[in-house]
Amino acid sequence: MLRTHTCGELRLTDAHKTVTLSGWVQKSRDLGGMTFIDLRDRYGITQLAFNMETNGTLCEQARKCGREFVLQVTGKVIERSSKNSNIPTGEIEIEVTTLNILNQAITPPFTIEENTDGGDDIRMKYRYLDLRRANVRANLELRHKVSQQTRTFLDNQSFIEVETPVLIKSTPEGARDFVVPSRMNPGEFYALPQSPQTFKQLLMVSGFDRYYQIVKCFRDEDLRADRQPEFTQIDCEMSFVEQEDILNMFEGLVKHLFKQVKGIDIDSLPRMTYADAMKYYGCDKPDTRFDMRFVELNEIVKGKNFPVFDNAELVVGICAKGCAEYTRKQLDELTDFVKRPQVGATGLVYARLNADGTIKSSVDKFYDEAALKQWAEAFKAQPGDLILLLAGQADKTRKALNELRLEMGTRLGLRDKNTFSCLWVVDFPLLEFNEDENRYFAMHHPFTAPKPEDIHLLNDFATLANVRANAYDMVINGVEVGGGSVRIYDKTMQARMFEVLGFTSEEAQHQFGFLMNAFEFGAPPHAGIAFGFDRLCSLFGGADSIRDFIAFPKNNSGRDVMIDAPSTIDDKQLKELNIKLNIM
Repeated sequence: MLRTHTCGELRLTDAHKTVTLSGWVQKSRDLGGMTFIDLRDRYGITQLAFNMETNGTLCEQARKCGREFVLQVTGKVIERSSKNSNIPTGEIEIEVTTLNILNQAITPPFTIEENTDGGDDIRMKYRYLDLRRANVRANLELRHKVSQQTRTFLDNQSFIEVETPVLIKSTPEGARDFVVPSRMNPGEFYALPQSPQTFKQLLMVSGFDRYYQIVKCFRDEDLRADRQPEFTQIDCEMSFVEQEDILNMFEGLVKHLFKQVKGIDIDSLPRMTYADAMKYYGCDKPDTRFDMRFVELNEIVKGKNFPVFDNAELVVGICAKGCAEYTRKQLDELTDFVKRPQVGATGLVYARLNADGTIKSSVDKFYDEAALKQWAEAFKAQPGDLILLLAGQADKTRKALNELRLEMGTRLGLRDKNTFSCLWVVDFPLLEFNEDENRYFAMHHPFTAPKPEDIHLLNDFATLANVRANAYDMVINGVEVGGGSVRIYDKTMQARMFEVLGFTSEEAQHQFGFLMNAFEFGAPPHAGIAFGFDRLCSLFGGADSIRDFIAFPKNNSGRDVMIDAPSTIDDKQLKELNIKLNIM
């Protein structure tokens, strides 16, 4: 070993010990008679002291060490005269007697410090340097701990970890596949898995009644802060269970992770139906750290000769507590916010409930005070509150009001990253209609079972939209971190599902025959769930982007700018793969 201790472990109780440390130069300070170097490794920083009077040659050698030089030093632990309370080793320093420069370094393109001067692009290009920063390294240490504790919990629940293939068959449903050409099978392609879905169901047929895997998955889709082309899932499946068994088991997993990783005790997760989530929050992943639930006002506001409300399919609003004193400028900012294309509202109506009990609105011309007080009663508003209303087509208006609700939650400081609110959203629609293709698609995937009481609705095209899925999502702070379903395990039901989705029997057999054939050999009732591991880590770490918790992430264009991928391949490789490029 090139060291006896790390740069983060020595304390005053180690005084007078002779030690050897190895690490990188964080910074150096030349004070004339003394030179000090902060030596860093992944465990911390220790100050090295070089005295010109006692060893001038060694001190001169130290002065030549630039930032990020790799050093090995031997010396005696002594008490610092000027202590640094900001680091754990701040009471001691090493009086160096031997200095060995293991490797020199050019000046890095940005400072290797918590508050670096490097922008996103330069840090992505030199990600291996960015990973030297303590706060970035802490993110990966948190990721490691989440992984470790996930395995601990599932191992203790008799789950077995099984690896599934990475080179699989492409399927037409879901997001776009990444495809891999086969050299040995010209003109044929593998796909990289979007999920191990069919394989974990086959494992249930095989009798592995409790499976899990922390697994890489791939989707060729547009990127954003919480998406990467390759991502990691905690993928799980269980046999001989119903929905309630899955919810209880994986509620236990999330409670365990919060306790072991964050030191937080989480109460039992409430259940909310998809219908209620859309009605009261306008989205299927509501942020329940704060209230501000939607209130519908159609019966109260229509018929007053205000065309915006009279012609609207839905008039709906929220009550912002304590915001009646908002200035006209602030209200104009909110109006501009809801009119943004990505929000999509045409305008905003507001009413202030003043401290003296009077109420004034932006539409006083159409509504007298008695009518406005009905608004206040509907919201259970108190003096000092501000009512904000949107109107229009129902789905679009709910979506816009969800964005306004989140914006108000942010402005009022109600979305604290250190506060966690978890829930299950259940009873999703099984199918969603695509008008462009004039057919239904599976809202989750084709193997999701319908609610038993809704099975009869599959027999009539007119009632397909009303079929609920035996599916569930776990939502934390408005982020979907996990989702799954009870699976179809009966071949006849699975064939009917393929038929509803527009597959011919031949297409279904070609794409999924291996699974349907397996069902004939005795498939048990089974269900599962997958957690977005990267999203879970970013939530625990209080970050908005999952990139901060991935060692070598891609940028928003799906590129790895560090290794310059994707890249072209040479003609010889293309010929071996029987690929001819025709790029216009």
